[in-house]
Amino acid sequence: MTIDPSVLEVIACPNCKGKLTYAEQANELICRGERLAYPIDSGIPVLMAERARTLDSEEMEKLTA
Repeated sequence: MTIDPSVLEVIACPNCKGKLTYAEQANELICRGERLAYPIDSGIPVLMAERARTLDSEEMEKLTA
């Protein structure tokens, strides 16, 4: 499932209000500034900090590659 690009233009990280990017393979929305990955459940982004997972350095490197 993909995220409509227009949705990515209007949603933001609830912590830092930064831009989110879509990680298709993991089906998550990524905040690079906070190093968080927000899940997408049944096509709906779950933008709650307590549901996000922290990205480690290795995952961050893969995102920038």
